[in-house]
This record gives sequence, structure tokens and C-alpha cells, in this order.
Amino acid sequence: MRRPLIGLTAYAEQVQYGRNDLVAGMLPMTYVKAVHAVGGRAVLITPDDPGTDVIESLDGIVFCGGGDIDPVNWGAPPHPATEVDKVRDTSELMLMRAALEAGLPMLGVCRGMQLMAVATGGSLHQHLPDLVNHERHRAATGTDPLAAGASDYGRHDVVVEDGSLAYRLFGRSLTVNSFHHQAVADPGEFLPVGWCPDDRVVEIVEHPGQAFALGVQWHPERTSDLRSFAALVEAAVRGRAVAAA
Repeated sequence: MRRPLIGLTAYAEQVQYGRNDLVAGMLPMTYVKAVHAVGGRAVLITPDDPGTDVIESLDGIVFCGGGDIDPVNWGAPPHPATEVDKVRDTSELMLMRAALEAGLPMLGVCRGMQLMAVATGGSLHQHLPDLVNHERHRAATGTDPLAAGASDYGRHDVVVEDGSLAYRLFGRSLTVNSFHHQAVADPGEFLPVGWCPDDRVVEIVEHPGQAFALGVQWHPERTSDLRSFAALVEAAVRGRAVAAA
């Protein structure tokens, strides 16, 4: 039996290696390895040619971390600290809405969780330090997330709502890594089910109308705790079995 095929939303970035200086479709291998470690088969989805036809070929999808989401998507002016990628926003908002319509199992990681809110009519806080008066959600200010090491991430606890899908996965609480300055303000169609207890920043969302649509604000792919990825692959297997029945 083939492995569940899991799409990973990727960057298009100018990169240099050897004598090459070109635009490349890319993503940290930690995402790919996380999917493979729990029994899935990863495939990258680049933002250069936006479309939703790829949804038909996938068993699940991960909306991966990255830069800020453009506040124009919820009708707000940009904060001075906001840096956007309009091409990626266009591609991933389109994919998110199509995946929700298709009932495709999905996991949102950091930016991906924020995208879940924005795609369904919600909004974000653009710069958390203005709201919570500290920088603990991103320990090393100015560090490029693509180049960040484990010590560059913030660390804090998350408390989880009883009875939620997240509670069944993670239990009542867990400690997570953290690298973001935007955060969910209005979750749209999603429900907040996990928070940082120090400041009540939303850390987990899930969709009540979907079989599996989970967003986490941290970066599980940079840890040994791959329960969220395992749950996605398990949901993908179940979904494929239902479709084949």
C-alpha cells in the first residue's frame, strides 16, 4: 500500500549555492522528515503557479511556517514590522479554501495556523510585542526563521481545552518552541482550543466542521514531538479509506 501523499506548502526564494544564484522552490527538510517519520510521503507545493488542482491528488496537506500574512487580507493597514509575501499569500489562501471545501485533512504550522484564521474570515494581531509587552514568542529578535537554530526559538507552556481534538493529542498541557510575531486575533471559522497561559495568545485552533483541521502556533517539525504530524497522516489514511469504500 502506498504511503499517504502529504502536500507541504513551500517558499520560492532567491538562493545561492556553488556558482548558482537563482530562485528555488524550497522548504526546511525538517518538515519533509517529520512527514516521512510518521509514515507519510511528502511533496512540495510551490507558490509560483497558483491553483487548486493539486488537492485532487493529495491525502493531506501541511500549511507550513514562514513570513507574515498581508493585513490587506482582513482589511487592516500594515504594521511597520510586517513583511509580506503576496505571491505566497495568494497561492496558500486559495489552497486553504479549496482544501476546506474538499474536506482534506490539514495541519497548519505557525504561519499555517494564522492562515486558517484569515482564510475563513478572521484576522491577526500584527506585532505581538505591542499586545503582550514582551518578546518571548520569538526569543532572538531579527533572526531569519530559515536559519534559526534551536536556541533561537522562544519556549513557553500551552494549556489545552478539555474535550478538544488537541486535548486527545497533547493532554492538558505541553511546552512548545515558538518563533512568531503575528498571532490569531479572530479565528474565523476555527475554534481556539489552546493558549499560552502567560498572555492568552492563541496557540491551537481546530475546525468543528472538518474531520481533521488542526493548527498549532509552534514548530513541531523542529522537535521530537511529532504527534500533530502523526495525527494528520492517520486522518489521511482514514480519509483515503472512506473515499475508496
